[in-house]
Amino acid sequence: MITQQEYHITVPRSARYVTLGEMNNDIREVWFVCHGYGQLARFFMQHFTAIAAPQRLIVAPEALSRFYLSGVGGSGRIGATWMTREDRLTEIADYIAYLDTLYEDVFSRIKREQVKVHLLGFSQGTATVCRWATAGKVAADRLILWAGAAPPELDLNAHRDLLNRLDLTFVLGDQDEYAQPEQVAQQEEWLQQHGINFRNIRFEGKHQMDGEVLKRLAK
Repeated sequence: MITQQEYHITVPRSARYVTLGEMNNDIREVWFVCHGYGQLARFFMQHFTAIAAPQRLIVAPEALSRFYLSGVGGSGRIGATWMTREDRLTEIADYIAYLDTLYEDVFSRIKREQVKVHLLGFSQGTATVCRWATAGKVAADRLILWAGAAPPELDLNAHRDLLNRLDLTFVLGDQDEYAQPEQVAQQEEWLQQHGINFRNIRFEGKHQMDGEVLKRLAK
């Protein structure tokens, strides 16, 4: 009987990211901001003009898997996703390795010891930055999860000390159509049971970014 086998190989490929600000040694803050499902980095970055500043560099990596959101061929809108359920562990490992490479690239041009590093994930990007913060090489100072949740497989016992150092903040619109109150309550209870400190910021709005909240976070 001839059987089907499945293998993985590692291949070189190009990844795209967008920056707002100059990469120089005047920088005192670096924000890595990960977009949500079906978004592209250059459009996601438009939200962060609200907090642009001479000593702040904002870096928006784009997820590696692009697809047509609507239409076909050259006429369709395009978005990107960090992962799907298909071969999920490999996709997670791939994007963590990608973000680690991006981190190294940025800090080959900026002195790491003089800056504070913020990680912000929106929607699908919340799980992305959580996994990167806990399984990657990034040395972050702050973790902001906006309109999304920590991934359910996250080992809170193993990462308690790290998460409690990261100034963990959840941001959520009070009319977010994807946030069921019982799910939000379950996550908060899960974190509290494991001794994880966090704070909540609520704003008037749906599943979206908000410039005024960003300004508050950037102060």
